[in-house]
Amino acid sequence: MLPAGEVTQSHIDSILPLLSKNDILINGANAFYEDSIAQSQKVEAAGIRYIDAGVSGGIWGLQEGYALMVGGSREAVAQVTPFLEALAPAADKGWLHCGPVGSGHFVKMAHNGIEYGMMQALAEGFAILQGKTEFGLDLAKVAEMWRYGSVVRSWLLDLTADTLTKDQVLASIAPIVADSGEGLWTAQTALALKIPAPVITLALQMRWASQGRDDYAARLLAMMRNEFGGHAVQQEA
Repeated sequence: MLPAGEVTQSHIDSILPLLSKNDILINGANAFYEDSIAQSQKVEAAGIRYIDAGVSGGIWGLQEGYALMVGGSREAVAQVTPFLEALAPAADKGWLHCGPVGSGHFVKMAHNGIEYGMMQALAEGFAILQGKTEFGLDLAKVAEMWRYGSVVRSWLLDLTADTLTKDQVLASIAPIVADSGEGLWTAQTALALKIPAPVITLALQMRWASQGRDDYAARLLAMMRNEFGGHAVQQEA
């Protein structure tokens, strides 16, 4: 359960000589599935079994249980099944042996890509509601009402409703949204498979935009409008 990339790899390299044949190593990082496949080849060459586990649930996992997406051999997964059943929301719910090594992190990658799109849609919808000031909408009440019977009800909506109950203005929150990498991997995989995924891709790009990565383009667009139409350009304070 370490950050994906060099941290996980160096840790595996350090503990591999300490393990015995048929021990099981579970990589619970949010890793790129192709990296996990390559990693497993080195681990299994040493006689160690490898499982990749995509884990969802965040800080609520301890209370609600974790969604677990695992990849690996049937024998290795069978040995760790008691742990999966204990960590999941229920012994028979919320975890899945997805397939061979790499499949767990692949499913988790797609899961997070979907999450990007859902979050973006909710944020845009509430921004539209907030922008219609003459209606004086109570966004917390709207969110709470949508939680029951609506087709958009979800855990993300539950969390949004809770946030809006505490603060609808959000003036103290910086409009910067980080991206952990899985949205990018999902978009890249969609391109490689020639599968259109515009919602996920645009949601990822909106996260980049929030980080200021479109600032230069926006400045250049403002200057273009000034050059061809004489439109005023706002100066930075």
